[in-house]
Amino acid sequence: MLTADELERYARHIVLREVGGPGQAALKKASVLVVGAGGLGAPVLMYLAAAGVGRLGAVDDDVVSLSNLQRQIIHTTPDIGRRKVDSAAETVHALNPHVRFEAHAVRLDAGNVMSLIDDYDLVLDGSDNFETRYLVSDACFFAGKPLITAALGVFDGSLTTIRAHERDADGHFNPTYRCLFPERPPPGTVPACAEAGVMGALAGMLGSMMALEAIREIVGFGESLVGRLVMVDARAMRFETLRYTRDPQNPLNGDTPVIIDLSGHAA
Repeated sequence: MLTADELERYARHIVLREVGGPGQAALKKASVLVVGAGGLGAPVLMYLAAAGVGRLGAVDDDVVSLSNLQRQIIHTTPDIGRRKVDSAAETVHALNPHVRFEAHAVRLDAGNVMSLIDDYDLVLDGSDNFETRYLVSDACFFAGKPLITAALGVFDGSLTTIRAHERDADGHFNPTYRCLFPERPPPGTVPACAEAGVMGALAGMLGSMMALEAIREIVGFGESLVGRLVMVDARAMRFETLRYTRDPQNPLNGDTPVIIDLSGHAA
């Protein structure tokens, strides 16, 4: 499945015992949808393209602004004013022409999310608002898609993998995003990036970790982040891992689920 050019391009992956030729072929066959082409999505898209993921999609309806460039490394100064997905597509193609890039210049909502994620194997959420995070996590549950989700604070970040549509070895559903965060914070309680700021290199760190977790999920080596939340404190350069389990009271796949569709997300 790999051409001579691809064998040379991915040689440092292929010599890894945990990846090899079969793992690289799995990456080429895989399709990944990235929600957001910003601080997290930018390094995600670049590293997944470099790794040889065969088909990458990006959802973002925003345009590049000068203040983005402090952290959104897939865009450059001449891209200011362009749609982020168009800028990202150009960078991805220049990095790896073997990757098929699909640009979705739309705002994700309850009306289009299912059709967007349906055609991809894996979803990565790098959005910057709670409405989108809950929407994407609920949609992935109903669509039966694995989800890797990350969030940034000013000097902190977190990362986990959600496979809430699947069951563990004991036959119980895996935990959902709502098992970690049952309710979204009230509006105005968490300042936006433009108000609080964010360390650009921290976005690169978390985005790279998202890409690594996606590669691990596709190839199948190591231990999944299902049921584990990795937390990064950039001030102390400290990493901690919190284990979490399914909450029987969660409204999505709990013992008495009350969320049965995405109607609660409708505008």
